[in-house]
Amino acid sequence: MSILIDENIQVIVQGLTGKEGLFHTEQMMNYGTSIVGGVTPGKGGEVYLGIPIFNTMYEAVHNTGGNISVIFVPSLFASDAILEAISINIEMIVCITEGIPVSDMVLVKHFLKGKKSRLIGPNCPGIISSQKAKVGIMPNLVFNKKGTIGIVSRSGTLTYEAADQIVKKGYGISTAIGIGGDSIIGMNMKEIVNLFLKDDETECIVMIGEIGGQLEIEAAKWIKKSKKKKPIIGFIAGQTAPKGRTMGHAGAIIGREKETAQVKMNIMEECGIHIVKSPAEIGIKVDEVLHLEK
Repeated sequence: MSILIDENIQVIVQGLTGKEGLFHTEQMMNYGTSIVGGVTPGKGGEVYLGIPIFNTMYEAVHNTGGNISVIFVPSLFASDAILEAISINIEMIVCITEGIPVSDMVLVKHFLKGKKSRLIGPNCPGIISSQKAKVGIMPNLVFNKKGTIGIVSRSGTLTYEAADQIVKKGYGISTAIGIGGDSIIGMNMKEIVNLFLKDDETECIVMIGEIGGQLEIEAAKWIKKSKKKKPIIGFIAGQTAPKGRTMGHAGAIIGREKETAQVKMNIMEECGIHIVKSPAEIGIKVDEVLHLEK
């Protein structure tokens, strides 16, 4: 098993015909992902990379059977692309676009309530299940070993770093998900961790957070109450940042003491999460924890 995606997904790329869309579509195809269609208004009927282009998500879904959407649409129009995908009840939407106005994401979150679609992002690297499929921009070479370690992260770069450290220790990745660092996103850490806890293929979870916001604290407190236990390793980026500073891409400002890295790490540790102080320690801690479990 893997969570959210597998080798059977059928992906539609919204914004496929743009520079970023074309490049990353080709990378996803090289990884083995099935890309069945693209959507660019006004370019319906054209073909790019052997993939048919449609004017609307409705046309794309009904002509291809696509069940996953990935969005490479410019920030001013990206929320409309998300809303269009939700309205067609597509199973999952991965929005790579950064810089979407907060007011636009407020509308998206409201529209998502009660709908069948799940949203990952925006401003995220997407999701990858090793040797099965990739939806997003994660580097193919890093995720070259299938395994039992799940990763959920607010940082794209640290997702790749963690995977690299884990693979160097001889382990592989089940699924890695970058949920994005913006203040308003789709699926949160708690929801992703819950899926990993239910996944038979994942035996250890790596949770990478950042200063600002409450996502890591909420997830940690929920994990403590959860009946199903798996070893979880945690890291918080931004440990040296002064109060009031934010991560470079994050929407949350450190306005409260409990949003600092040290306080977050303390709470996570109290909730049974194994804390590391550096990304370079993640692979070492995975090895250590799994040996202790056995």
